[in-house]
Amino acid sequence: MTAAVATSVVLTTLPAAHAVPSSSGLISEVYGGGGNAGALLTHDFIELANAGSNAYDLSGFSVQYLPGSPSASSKWSVTPVNGSIAPGGRFLIQEAAGSAGTTPLPTPNAAGNIAMGASSGTVALVSGTTALTCLTAADCAADSRVVDLVGYGSAVVRDGSPATGANNTTGVARFQGLPDTDSNETDFTAESPSPVNTAGETSGGGDGGGPTEPGATRIHDIQGTTRLSPLNGQTVSGVPGIVTGVRTAGSKGYWIQDPEADTDARTSEGIFVFTGSAVPTVKAGDSVLVSGKVSEHRPSSTTQSLTEITNPTVTVLSPGNALPAAVALGNDTVPDAYVPTAGGGSIDSLALRPDLYALDFYESIEGSRAEVTSARVVGATTEFEEVWVTSKPDENRTTRGGTGYSSYEQPNTGRIKVMSLDAGRTVPTANVGDELSGTTTGPVDYASFGGYTLQATSLGSHVDHHLQREVTRKQRIRELAVATYNVENLDARDGQDKFDRLAQGIAVNLAGPDIVALEEIQDDNGAVNDGTVTSEATLSRFTDAIMAAGGPQYSWRYIAPQNLKDGGEPGGNIRQVFLFNPARVSFADRPGGDATTATTVQMSEYGLQLSHSPGRINPTSQAWTNSRKPLVGEFVFGDKRVFVIANHFASKGGDQPLHGHNQDPTRSSETQRHLQASEVNTFVKQLLAADKDAQVITLGDINDFEFSQTTQILTSDGVLKPLIATLPANERYSYVFDGNSQALDHILTSPAIRRFDYDVVHINAEFADQASDHDPQIIRFLPLVGPRH
Repeated sequence: MTAAVATSVVLTTLPAAHAVPSSSGLISEVYGGGGNAGALLTHDFIELANAGSNAYDLSGFSVQYLPGSPSASSKWSVTPVNGSIAPGGRFLIQEAAGSAGTTPLPTPNAAGNIAMGASSGTVALVSGTTALTCLTAADCAADSRVVDLVGYGSAVVRDGSPATGANNTTGVARFQGLPDTDSNETDFTAESPSPVNTAGETSGGGDGGGPTEPGATRIHDIQGTTRLSPLNGQTVSGVPGIVTGVRTAGSKGYWIQDPEADTDARTSEGIFVFTGSAVPTVKAGDSVLVSGKVSEHRPSSTTQSLTEITNPTVTVLSPGNALPAAVALGNDTVPDAYVPTAGGGSIDSLALRPDLYALDFYESIEGSRAEVTSARVVGATTEFEEVWVTSKPDENRTTRGGTGYSSYEQPNTGRIKVMSLDAGRTVPTANVGDELSGTTTGPVDYASFGGYTLQATSLGSHVDHHLQREVTRKQRIRELAVATYNVENLDARDGQDKFDRLAQGIAVNLAGPDIVALEEIQDDNGAVNDGTVTSEATLSRFTDAIMAAGGPQYSWRYIAPQNLKDGGEPGGNIRQVFLFNPARVSFADRPGGDATTATTVQMSEYGLQLSHSPGRINPTSQAWTNSRKPLVGEFVFGDKRVFVIANHFASKGGDQPLHGHNQDPTRSSETQRHLQASEVNTFVKQLLAADKDAQVITLGDINDFEFSQTTQILTSDGVLKPLIATLPANERYSYVFDGNSQALDHILTSPAIRRFDYDVVHINAEFADQASDHDPQIIRFLPLVGPRH
């Protein structure tokens, strides 16, 4: 239903200022193929959502539509809307009908007669009913009435890049969680249309009205032998199964499983039935026949796809049936190899090999019941009420009960995330090394964060193994103790409890080191973006808390960043900071260091020194664009000089997940860390070229593993030694992510530091209750005698 246009205007990307809506009202789904050839639905529609916690008032609002390639004379079409959207709810606007299609929309909350384009167009949510006049993204961004905007196909007006994949049978829908990341392409996915109104009704009417005899299609026919259904986009009727689990919150729906399995191990016998905002009325044990449309739901652009039946109708044949037997997860069933490779491309079309690869195995039981028995916790319970366990108790076990991540080739196949479908029994608060005793059973789901998930209908009993927070020893009088600690966006506006807990970590668990390199100290008002860059109030509160916890009275040094130039939380201006105990160690202050001035290596009558202390390493290099610049300081311990470099390399944000459909996953964030590692390595070489016995400690949140290329570059030519590699393999970690215990934080030393005592002090990463998500670490050593300062 797209009208032809003669002339198009210049393609313009919507500026980032328009990426975040001025309110919680968002466009959640757009479908312009209603009534077209091959379409199931009779009408086009626009669906709105409320991402906020309060009702969203639409009084006096409108939705408006512009062709994807407008001419100079194109006009916006307007449909007024009124009413409100409940928190987390939807609001449905019906638009023009076509001549095809058989299924009407659920009762719309507003209606218009806009003939939207099936494959290209722009839709705007507007505060007002007067037609917009903008025909470029830049002009639309300048119109304050535009609340949200979605361009799809080849749309000229769009937010970032347009959403892709819309046609007669698919619309574009915002990903679960209603993300808004400045790009329609990133925030939306193409999928079968699933309109939902404010009452939670979906097209097709939900329950009842379906066949009473099984159809010709079974679940294994839908699932097929690859990751994508051979019936994707097709309508199926009377698919038989037993309801094995029901989800009444979030992405609502239920799982069904065919008790009469085929003989092909590649084809799953279970599937998720997505009911939109409608709460399912079926119960576990119901024998049902489900009709609807087969759809592939991809939680994000880099993840694998979840095969679903959408827009369902269901006939309940009988209640109280026995559930199909669960597949036992363990050494005998889950392969040791993780995933096939496609040279960085998608593995979606590869035939599954569940006997060879763990991800293929989990895909082959997607939607089916599975179980783990006496499963050890390898990732503590999160704020989202999820916990990671392992079905392979001997797989790379750490000394404290986790699962060690030691190479890209072996990301530990026994790990699986557990969530609870039982509203009366939530996931217990568990730490690494605890146990879910007995059997935990439920259908296998797939999620954007973490991948394959056991949606437990039956949870094992929590056994608390009383994991203790470690306390390291106090340094001896002639030992210099240097530590690093990521304090996770600490700012002066944080509650006293956060200050006190982090202070306890330094004063007690780290035993009051002589020098502490802190990462993620924010400015004095945190995320408030008013140009503040100082951290005096933050550090005053923190050092007072450390002293109150029994630690020393620390002094501090840092270089204030330029506003909004060092990444992290917008407005927070995170930086590295040196704390030092002036009763034990002195700081060699040399003024002149600032956000953009590089410190250099100099020789003086006293020996090796820095031109600026504190200073920064080549801060204008492209390596540090929108990232934290290393902080360098010169310390004197008695008559011994030590150079300390505090780092916080670029994060892993933007990397493709281990469990995604592209294999091997692209780790795009490495590019900047490689540049950063090279800069630091070069600076250390300059120090050692001037004095081969220079005592240099490089430490901090490197955001990469001991086996990574980042570490190889940082240590190249033997100028630095990664101390994490001196520990036994089952102790090399400072962080836990998706059930993998891994090393992101590091202390590295120059060759002159030969005798040392190194310790990663586990106080956070393995615990559900954390002061920070990182564990600190410390080195104690006897510095060599050097020239007096």
